[in-house]
Amino acid sequence: MMRVSLLLTFLFASLTLVAQAPKKDWAKYEKYAAANEVILQAIAADPDAAPKAVFMGNSITELWAKHRASFFADNGYVPRGISGQTTYQMLARFQRDVVDLHPEAVVILAGINDIAENSGPISLENIVGNIKSMCDIAWANGIQPILCSVLPCDYLSWRKDLTPAQDVVDLNTKILALAQSEGIAYVDYYTALDNGQGGLGPEHSGDRCHPNEAGYQIMENIIQSFLRRL
Repeated sequence: MMRVSLLLTFLFASLTLVAQAPKKDWAKYEKYAAANEVILQAIAADPDAAPKAVFMGNSITELWAKHRASFFADNGYVPRGISGQTTYQMLARFQRDVVDLHPEAVVILAGINDIAENSGPISLENIVGNIKSMCDIAWANGIQPILCSVLPCDYLSWRKDLTPAQDVVDLNTKILALAQSEGIAYVDYYTALDNGQGGLGPEHSGDRCHPNEAGYQIMENIIQSFLRRL
């Protein structure tokens, strides 16, 4: 009987600790909650206040907005990048950070963190599956998806044991095939930024993975040619 009582006490204590443990916002739904609310209030007052495009992505998109804020503000674009995120995290927050804002288009730049296994190993096919799901949700809500190539990257500073260059090439081939099969615009950043070895050169990046100001300017010129057609 004593053993049963001790066991019950242990289980109760364990459940109490679990209940009291802080809950992790694994997809970071709250990161843009306040900013989204401002946009929603503006749309409620004037439907034409809806953004022209939402840029969904990871640290590359988040840093883009920090380095080149005027590019987004001046063109009616909304950045929704979160550092470190993989495609399944983006898919989880797609409703709140894209659909609810009623943009004309969504620019999806994703995949390098999946290759880096930030959320664990994942096949290229499943990465593309997550991207396709985002496109399906966009189409279903009257939002035009635009797919971007993953940027050249031959070195991951946070995963030095991996060699991502060929995986990036292979993933881009699959993203292009998805775009062609679904009639989705495909934005090729890769060709313009490749240093010839599958990476970003020092003129475009400080860490061979994330663009610098010059790299972002090239990307802006490329994506604008697509968005101006909307």
